[in-house]
Amino acid sequence: MATKFLLPEDGIPTSWYNVAADLPTPPPPPLHPGTLQPAGPDDLAPLFPMGLIMQEMSTEPTIEIPDEVREIYRLWRPTPLLRARRWEKALGTPAKIFYKYEGISPAGSHKPNTAVAQAWYNKEEGVTKLTTETGAGQWGSALALACQLMGMECLVYMVKVSYYQKPYRRSMIRVWGGEVIPSPSDTTECGRAILAKDPDSPGSLGIAISEAVEVAVKRDDTHYSLGSVLNHVTLHQTVIGQEALAQMEMADAYPDFVVGCVGGGSNFAGIAFPFVGENLKKGKKTRCIGVEPAACPSMTKGLYAFDYGDTAKFTPLLKMDTLGHDFVPPGIHAGGLRYHGMAPMVSHLHQLGLVEARSVMQTEVFDAGISFSRSEGIVPAPESNHAIAVVRQLAEDCRQSGEAKTILFNLSGHGHFDMAAYDNYLDGKLEDYAYPEEKIKEAMKNLPKV
Repeated sequence: MATKFLLPEDGIPTSWYNVAADLPTPPPPPLHPGTLQPAGPDDLAPLFPMGLIMQEMSTEPTIEIPDEVREIYRLWRPTPLLRARRWEKALGTPAKIFYKYEGISPAGSHKPNTAVAQAWYNKEEGVTKLTTETGAGQWGSALALACQLMGMECLVYMVKVSYYQKPYRRSMIRVWGGEVIPSPSDTTECGRAILAKDPDSPGSLGIAISEAVEVAVKRDDTHYSLGSVLNHVTLHQTVIGQEALAQMEMADAYPDFVVGCVGGGSNFAGIAFPFVGENLKKGKKTRCIGVEPAACPSMTKGLYAFDYGDTAKFTPLLKMDTLGHDFVPPGIHAGGLRYHGMAPMVSHLHQLGLVEARSVMQTEVFDAGISFSRSEGIVPAPESNHAIAVVRQLAEDCRQSGEAKTILFNLSGHGHFDMAAYDNYLDGKLEDYAYPEEKIKEAMKNLPKV
């Protein structure tokens, strides 16, 4: 029987859960990129509002969700917890497979959970414009929506390869009033420098972050907003796991495994951190597994080290699983998972052995996603298919052993704007790609000396 986990009558959490409060050791603080000393609130103030900076550094167990943020959450929260009975039958497994479906949000993913919160805290401090980066476009469209709801401007630098792979997500950004620019671009100094070296650069999240940060630091009315990686982002996403805890209790079940895809780490943190908290506080034994592309293996092949969050070295140094800030990933179709580093809090939990990591090839990813879709009807985002691939592996383990384990995964978004990727898979045009060890070693040479 699941642990009692109470939510209000509307099923939406009233606070965010901060896993930092329950950890045996705290994660290392961010470092100032110039002095290499721990960064204080004033060091982060050019980029973020003080409300988010305080969340970034907080060790309080919970942080109350503002009423206006919670009111907007009602547009799509609580999201449903569903059992994949038809897929279980198709797989021939005794496992019970549940999934938390975040694709019902207006932007089609989990990203608005933090976008709305970030826009609200910025607006409270008089900021009128937010800049950001986006890979697959899920985060950029979510922030454009949040800014529209808050009456703010939004500028999005979209990784160039995704800008052309996923045109309808950039259309969503524009529908919600945002401006979207392919990155690297000629609108910033760092963008122009990168284009001078490589006019055909496909871009990366690290490059797009540099462009967005450069714009933000030059204007007093503008801040930068990040869709993953930082502590306050993973904090906001814990509404997913809190709801799942209560909903699993309603289903009279409790997960042996919690699975999520990982790029920067936010959707995995969102569903996993509340269950990690139950492990730490109440002795539960849930295994939490983050799944990344073999083409961008920061957790499974990267180094746990201090590194810049962006290519131009504007951001504070974060201790994280990293492939190096110069990493430019191949143009795989899971655009939201192409970041060089992992959220510091996820990385810290990984180092402590509180979460696990696996990597998968993209043809297995799409095969698993289609298997799920043909049973359950939902077409998942390519990012979410990484989690689905490992859920299928776990279900097969149960089939072979006869154990009826309970598996919960985060279906973090739908794939309605990713159909070209599905076509490429079905037409046999997708190739597997494992990022070469020699390239990883080369990137590690440029890590900052801390």
